[in-house]
Amino acid sequence: MRLTVLGKSPAWEDAGGACSSYLVEAGSLRLLIDCGNGAFAQLREHVDYTAIDAVLISHLHADHVLDLIPYAYALTLGPAAAAGAKLPLLCPPGSVDFFRRIVGAWGDEDLIGAAFEIEEYAVASSHRLGELAIDLHPVPHFTLTHAIALTAPGGDRIVYGADCRSGPELIAASRGAELLLAEATLPEPESDSVPLAERGHMSALEAGAVARAAGVGRLVLVHLSDELDQAKALADAEAEFEGPVEIACPGSSWQV
Repeated sequence: MRLTVLGKSPAWEDAGGACSSYLVEAGSLRLLIDCGNGAFAQLREHVDYTAIDAVLISHLHADHVLDLIPYAYALTLGPAAAAGAKLPLLCPPGSVDFFRRIVGAWGDEDLIGAAFEIEEYAVASSHRLGELAIDLHPVPHFTLTHAIALTAPGGDRIVYGADCRSGPELIAASRGAELLLAEATLPEPESDSVPLAERGHMSALEAGAVARAAGVGRLVLVHLSDELDQAKALADAEAEFEGPVEIACPGSSWQV
């Protein structure tokens, strides 16, 4: 199983980068996880977009879904339109109405539905795509969000934490994983004065603590801006986690 970073930016793209999107390849399966702004162009740098077998969305924030729009145009107006087959799109409850509202702003409510076979997954559900077992773990963010655990036939695991604050939810979801992608949006942990219910992101320091508590093999920091101090983020994570730590960049790839 190989994971390749297409985009790791937060809500605004890094210079030359893209927002959250990851390509997973396992056997003959090609799975796209999240499709934030700028991700579709990055996807085309790696594979033919018609070769993707399914798209899986962690949550319905713009920086994780916006490039489903150019993807949909490519599938319905480009050369692929002649094939007529819809691409499976697994996404959170409420997605059908959400997508219709977005594209309805310019009078094309059916754009996403015309390109993708939308399946709204159940909260905390498990799935199988090709040879991969996929477990969706709810994590605390500002909207319904799932960390995504991918398990290969041999038992090796990659966990994508999506966007969330630090806490027991992500630790439980990623326990023992060979690779954890954890967000490091904040330069510092939230102040104790911020109520827990109002926290939806974490810092590199907290990501390192999660990785240590979960006993993962390797930590990759994602969802942090290139405008933050990258060296400090790396040092903060390494202060909490003794294993290998990296900061993701477009094209970064790992195999487990």
